[in-house]
This record gives sequence, C-alpha cells and structure tokens, in this order.
Amino acid sequence: MRIVSTVFIALLLYLFVSSCARQSSPMGGPKDEDSPLLLSSSPKNESLNSKPTTIDLVFNEYIKIENPTKQIIITPKIQSDEVEFLATKNRLSIKLNQELEDSTTYVFNFQKSVQDITESNPVNNLKLVFSTGSEIDSLKFSGSLSYVFPRDEKDIVDVLVGLYPAADTTNIFSAAPYYIAQTDSLGNFEITNIKSGEYRAYAFHDDNNSLKAEFRSEAYGFLNENIQLDSNISNVTFKLFSADLSDLKINRSSSVGNNYDLILNKFPAEYELFHPEINDKLFYRLDEKNIRLYHLGETEDSTAVRLIVRDSVGFSIDTTFFAKFEKSERSPQDLEVSTNSGKAFLKTLKSELNFNKPLLKINYDSLFIRYDSASRIPIIPENVSLSDSSDFTKLEITVEIPDSLLIETFTIFAADSTFMDVENQWNKMKVEARYNKLKEESLADEVSGKVETNELPLIVQLMDKSDEIIQEVYLTTSNEFIFTDLEAGEYKLRAIFDRNKNRRWDPGNLIEKRQPEAVYHFYDIENETNQFVLRGGWSLQNIIISTSDNSNTPQL
Repeated sequence: MRIVSTVFIALLLYLFVSSCARQSSPMGGPKDEDSPLLLSSSPKNESLNSKPTTIDLVFNEYIKIENPTKQIIITPKIQSDEVEFLATKNRLSIKLNQELEDSTTYVFNFQKSVQDITESNPVNNLKLVFSTGSEIDSLKFSGSLSYVFPRDEKDIVDVLVGLYPAADTTNIFSAAPYYIAQTDSLGNFEITNIKSGEYRAYAFHDDNNSLKAEFRSEAYGFLNENIQLDSNISNVTFKLFSADLSDLKINRSSSVGNNYDLILNKFPAEYELFHPEINDKLFYRLDEKNIRLYHLGETEDSTAVRLIVRDSVGFSIDTTFFAKFEKSERSPQDLEVSTNSGKAFLKTLKSELNFNKPLLKINYDSLFIRYDSASRIPIIPENVSLSDSSDFTKLEITVEIPDSLLIETFTIFAADSTFMDVENQWNKMKVEARYNKLKEESLADEVSGKVETNELPLIVQLMDKSDEIIQEVYLTTSNEFIFTDLEAGEYKLRAIFDRNKNRRWDPGNLIEKRQPEAVYHFYDIENETNQFVLRGGWSLQNIIISTSDNSNTPQL
C-alpha cells in the first residue's frame, strides 16, 4: 500500500512541474492587453563601433516571433536568407551569419513581429539602430504613395519603398533595395538613418514577400531623376501602376488548318496589317494574344504580310512575315456571337455584336428588332456599320426608336444563318439581345463641371459604382465636361491626361523613365466618398475634379 502511495505522489509532482514549465496562456483572470516591454538589447540602441554576429533582445514577458522574414525590415540590405530568428521565453536572438559593412548604420525595424505569447499583443515601435562606425547616419526620406487606379481595398498593404545607390546596376526587378521601408495603411512611408549619397527611388507592391517587384503582376512606381541625399527629403509622392516591361515578340507563327496564326507573348495595345488584299481576300482577327489570318481561297506560295504591333508600354515590332494558306481537312471553327445585351437607351438603340471570326455576309431578311410577340422593326444595311473600318469582327447596329412606341423592352433578333464568316460558316444559334428604353421623365438632367487644369486633351469618364464606364467625353478645346440622359444611381468621375493623344490611358515605362499618364479622381472630401448620388430630375453642376488636393464637392 505504501509503494502505491509513493508512486501516486511522484506522478502528481511530475504533472505539477510539467505544467509550470510549459509556455501557455493563463487560465482565467483579466485579458492581457499590455504589449511586451524591451528591457535590454545587445548591442544597445544607437551603439557606435559595433559589429555583432548575434543580436539579443530581452523583454519583460514571454514572447513569440511572427513571420520575421516579412515583418522585420533590415536596412541597409543584408543577406536575409542567412539570418536566423529564435524566440525563447522572454528573449529574441538574431544570428546574422554574415559580416556587416564598415562605417554603416544598420536599422532593424521589427514592426509587429514581436508579440506576447498569451494575447499576441505586438511590441509597439520596436526599432534597433547601431553603427559599425563612429557615427549614426541620420538622413530621412519620406512621403506618400497611391495607386493610379484605386483598388477595392481601402488600406494599402504589402507596399515597400526602396532606395538603390545610383552606381548600383540593380533595380526593383532584379534585387532588393539597399534601404527599404514599408508604408502604413494610408500609404505614408519614412526611411531613416540613411547615409548621404545619390540614390534611385522606387515603390512597389510586394505580395509574395520577395523584396522585389514582379513586373508582370505587381504594381510599382518610380522617380524619374536620381535624388541627392545630403539633407532630409520629404513630401515625395509615388504613383503605382501595373505594366509588363518584357520585350514584345512573336512567340510562334504557323499554319493552322486553312489559316495562319501569329502568337504574341503579350496583349497588343494596337496593331495593323499591310497587304494588297487586306479586307478583300485577306482578313484577320485578334483573340487575346493570337492574331489569325484568313484567306478567301488557297495560295500556292507564301505571301508577304507586314505587321506593326505596339504594346501598352510603348514597345513595338515592325516586321514582315510570310503566310501560307494550305488546303486542310480540318473542320472550320463555328461562328460565335456575343452582344452587349442589357444596355439601356433613350431614343437611339445601339447594339454591339462581336464575332470570333471576320464577317463576310449578312442576311437581312432574318435580322430585325422585335418589341412584342408580333411586331418588329426591320434592320437595313444603313443601320449596320463596323466599329472599326479595318476590323470585320465588330458590328454596330443603330436604330432610332419612335417615341410613339410605348414599349420598355426591345430585342435585336437574328435567326440562325443570319451571319456568314470568311470560312463560309453561318451562325448556328439564334441571337437575342435585349435593350431597355428609358423613360425621359425618370432621368437626371445633367452632370457637369470642369477639370482643374489647363492641360489638354483630357478624357473624362463617368462610371457607375462598379467602375463600368457609362459615358466618356474627349476634351480638346476646354476643360469643361457635361453628361446628359443619365439614369438615377451612384456614379464616379475621373479625368485622364492624354499626353500622347491616342485617346486611351497609357502606363509608364521604367526603362525609358516615362511616368504613367496622370489620372485624377473625383473625391467629395466633405462626405469622404468618391461617389455621388444622381436622382431623377436632378442636375449636379460645378463638379470640380481637382488635380492638387483631390478634394471636390458637387453643388446641386
């Protein structure tokens, strides 16, 4: 009996000691809302002539380290993949595993990486600064950034600002910055303890935590000119945008069935083909990155075709290739049609039809507008046009609807075998696109105002709350705009400075040191919103799209 009691007491003692040694949240009691406090560090903050191999920080309670490779920003840059972080009880140890540079000020910005082990309260404003030389560098570089086209997320996250020595040949696409800082949620940044010198400055969205920008998928911005840091620089602004800077090229060109394909490595912004038979016997269409050529009939020999293609960042190709259109047993692709069904109109119904292949013929006998089970409006050749005279895949149908027709819904109807393409394929499925006629009395009178600039031309776009463009005006002689015949609803406004006069927004080009075309958005600072409400019978006038403080208030 005494042996059993001894074993039982030993077991209780073991469980008691084990529970005391384990790091865990206490049971019961008030919630811990206090952040850990730093008691000491080695080296001490702002130490001089210090070249540590290990950094130790001691806190007043047990801590943990959260995502240190992303959260802890070290400047100037070191080999981050060689650094080891270890949190043990109330101590954080950092093994550098590398020799630091001479006469250099290092900054370890821990952000929210160090947290207490119970409630994950982060240490606030934790930063360690020391110099391997005899003085602490003290220069600052600060400012703010925003996206050219605002994102759905209100807060700015995972955006870094970096400096590279002017003599360094690397940039944000090839290596991590020498000095680096993360922005706050409003886009403000500050890089501290910088050594005087000449630098190149960049900002970029670092979603994958590589400390580099992926130019195909991550937005970035840059300053055109180098900065000379011999005193503090503040109020710097960056505009982030997305642009693919890879070389524009033709990945592949070959015969495909009766046709000939050119596969580009990225989407073209514009392109043009030159050939004596273009849009007579030689037709083409663009499908994403694929330019396909069609020829009416077979050619025994290859035929020379000139292609000029340009991408969104300004890179271009001007080349001549030889296309051959061979006889093939391969079945032609079916003709497919898509429409802008669902659009509203006031007096003039405008329908857009997009085809996956160039059109050759339309059977007008089976193309009409239907507005009830038995009534129809014929569509004649005068109602039909190409959206672009060189593109036979996009049609516009424009028909004036009489005011006497008190009907709300009108349907563009095309039976099967209405449209024939260049491969003699008729549409197999009927086409029905519905459009709603607006009641004039329910519309708003107008939205009008001006852009706060004398620079022209301007593209002013009125958008719905989902950023779909409802109306657009191109201003060449005045900075004033007006939109009419609008449904009640919520809207947004923006102005694009069309500096190259190509009637679209163009991104920047870091290689050519060309900034993106400026875009300014309406913002009502009084109500803290970028939207405004338009009601039937209302007018919104004197709207100002500001190009300075971006604060605007509409007047009713």
